[in-house]
Amino acid sequence: MKGSRRIVIGYDEGTIMVKIGREEPVASMDNSGKIIWAKHNEIQTVNIKSVGADFEVTDGERLPLAVKELGSCDLYPQSLKHNPNGRFVVVCGDGEYIIYTALAWRNRSFGSALEFVWSLDGEYAVRESTSRIKLFSKNFQEKRSVRPTFSTEHIYGGTLLAMCSNDFICFYDWAECRLIRRIDVTVKNLYWADSGDLVAIASDASFYILKYNRDVVSSYLYSGRPVDEQGVEDAFELLHETNERVRTGLWVGDCFIYNNSSWRLNYCVGGEVTTMYHLDRPMYLLGYLASQSRVYLIDKEFTVMGFTLHLSLIEFKTLVMRGDLEKANEVLPLIPKEHHDSVAHFLESRGMVEDALEVATDPDYRFELAIQLGRLEVAKVCLSHGTAGQAYS
Repeated sequence: MKGSRRIVIGYDEGTIMVKIGREEPVASMDNSGKIIWAKHNEIQTVNIKSVGADFEVTDGERLPLAVKELGSCDLYPQSLKHNPNGRFVVVCGDGEYIIYTALAWRNRSFGSALEFVWSLDGEYAVRESTSRIKLFSKNFQEKRSVRPTFSTEHIYGGTLLAMCSNDFICFYDWAECRLIRRIDVTVKNLYWADSGDLVAIASDASFYILKYNRDVVSSYLYSGRPVDEQGVEDAFELLHETNERVRTGLWVGDCFIYNNSSWRLNYCVGGEVTTMYHLDRPMYLLGYLASQSRVYLIDKEFTVMGFTLHLSLIEFKTLVMRGDLEKANEVLPLIPKEHHDSVAHFLESRGMVEDALEVATDPDYRFELAIQLGRLEVAKVCLSHGTAGQAYS
């Protein structure tokens, strides 16, 4: 099929369709905007910050990035991921893993692994089989070998080490691999916020935002009380559930950015979902650069694009959801004027119509808000400036 990785084979008994390769590129971006990707066994790198200041970046436009050859890989990469500080990159495939230095692409460590995950501070774990997990220190030394009591189909890194069966997920601490909590949910992916306090669990048709109560867990473990097969009862608190399938996702502060099954680029703050852009083809999230207020995505052809998302807008919405209106008002002047109507719609959805009227800039929208509030003098002024006046003339 043209433009896809599917081929149809016809034979005497009928036809079959086969999908070759993978749609999602093997790529990773560090916090400074350096991207490393694998094309077969060849490793290449690009730097988003290399785009000249004279180039006017437009949302959804392909970035003119200079590709550099970094080296080659001794195995066929199925996944590639920077560690949290960006110093190392792990490549996993063919039942093995290799850790390379990100700059010089030198081999630092290797071993057997079906899956590899990083902790937030640079430790890591590997899944050698469904019955053996190994944990390693930041110095590449094996710390612990674990045999779970269930068939482990996937592992996930982050604040806690997560092991999944087909029906549930178990979270463990990295230090001693103690069970923190079991949650009965089918997990497709897991995304931790950098703060370590929030986690998004993506399932087949929805995703859940949970708060991790680390103080509760620390207090419980310190008390010496035994942990049963369900773990610490109040370790997690369910904050929000959203009925959307997550393709790829990442966190920026308390904001979860993701693209869904319809390839819409959305962000979720406090359970409130906002659509940023409608993507015209499958794309996959790479990361967010706060210095540029842009989130970056890549497609299967290794085309990189950026979309604007202002930190001030995220911070404002987060503060409003928390009820901290005083700090929210301090952040409001930092939000570009062209986004004030979006802010006003958000405030209106929260029942804060008076505040929405103060922020809104579009005369027609201000007219609607003024009518809601019975502010007839304000509505009269809006009529003289907007198209609504023509409708009533």
